[in-house]
Amino acid sequence: MADWNAVRFDPKKSEDHVESYFLKLNEPGGKRALWLKGTILSGAGRTAVGEAWSIAFDREAGHVGVKRVVPFAEASFSREALDVRVASIEISRGRTRGDITQGSNRIEWDLEFDTSGEPLVPYPLPKMYEGPFPSQKMVTPFPDTRYTGSYRVNGREVRVDGWKGMQGHNWGKRHTELYAWGHVNQWENADDLVLEGATGRIKLGPILAPPLTLLCVWHAGRKYQFNDVRTLLKNKGVITLRSWRFEAQSAEAHVHGELAADTDEMVGLHYENPNGEMTYCLNSKISWGLLVLEPKHGPRVHATSSCAALEIGTKDPKHGIRMVA
Repeated sequence: MADWNAVRFDPKKSEDHVESYFLKLNEPGGKRALWLKGTILSGAGRTAVGEAWSIAFDREAGHVGVKRVVPFAEASFSREALDVRVASIEISRGRTRGDITQGSNRIEWDLEFDTSGEPLVPYPLPKMYEGPFPSQKMVTPFPDTRYTGSYRVNGREVRVDGWKGMQGHNWGKRHTELYAWGHVNQWENADDLVLEGATGRIKLGPILAPPLTLLCVWHAGRKYQFNDVRTLLKNKGVITLRSWRFEAQSAEAHVHGELAADTDEMVGLHYENPNGEMTYCLNSKISWGLLVLEPKHGPRVHATSSCAALEIGTKDPKHGIRMVA
């Protein structure tokens, strides 16, 4: 791709489409985190809209979530680079700023982030990004970056000085029927370590297909991609409404671990599908994480984190998580 952040939505086509650009950053120690997102939602027979989202996670002050929806005409997404504008939020290469107010809550921010490094591309074949399968595409243009600046939550300022984070991009015709997605690049006892992966179950007619899991682990300059066709069929992923467990084996390494959150470490988001059905995203950026990496050549890595990003997507309305947006 010329740029992995180039928008895939074509407003001239009347077709189902969901596309998101998102950022997350974690305070060292796991007390706070910030999540930002700009989304396109379009479908046959409905007017396309742009959505602006933000969640400020705070273990002491409580979590605040806000969302604003505007007509697509009041949003813009570049076909050449990272340049997203939805209402009053802006996300560009190396910079994001904006504000969102919902009810009595307001989050505003002005942040810069490092754009060096290379993207994390989880699907192994180009045709998986160009063809119909898988139906949900994802890529992480900046998987291991640092943020500086500040944000405010209901007037309370939080300074950001080199917080670790990432920027991602996904798109497709709908949200996966049941999924878990995770990302961690800040650990309590390991450096230069990035984990990203997902488990998803798609619906084939009335039947929910068996789960497929892909994993990517970068450590100390080495890349372990558990995503080729043979590995995908053997990878294991288990999803609950509060956790995601995973395991994979390749010729280069064995990896297993878990991301999990307590109920009060999660917030709920309404992810509408183009056909009007609702997916409930159970979202935490302050989850607990465990990763055990056993390379064929090299020392074993045992890492833990309180700064894990975990998202569970479910159609179950009895998930027990407080909905905030």
